[in-house]
Amino acid sequence: MINIDFDKSGGIIPAVVQDYGTGEVLMLAYMNKEAFEKTLETGKGYFFSRSRNKLWLKGESSGHVQIVKEILIDCDNDTLLLKVEQIGGAACHTGYNSCFFRKISGEEMKIIKDKKVFDPEKVYGK
Repeated sequence: MINIDFDKSGGIIPAVVQDYGTGEVLMLAYMNKEAFEKTLETGKGYFFSRSRNKLWLKGESSGHVQIVKEILIDCDNDTLLLKVEQIGGAACHTGYNSCFFRKISGEEMKIIKDKKVFDPEKVYGK
């Protein structure tokens, strides 16, 4: 039996998503119990959108899905690490491979990755 503490943070827990092959951190998302169970059932990354207040499949609109290769849980049973194979492009909706493409240096924020993997306007029509 898996004992994940969803109650500690009001029904959702953080899920760090990491590239299975490279180890690069791709994104941070949140999961509720339904998202966790759907991820286990399908082998794809499902998360809970706090802004839309609903379950979502990563890549449902872009086609950039995440195939879950491994799930680790922290010592407090309230944070997950998903190691995934990123399919069809990038993890970040801005077009970069990772959501962590900027670096804070002093009081400045610099883009450290200069190349986007895809054009968000073409993928999302925005």
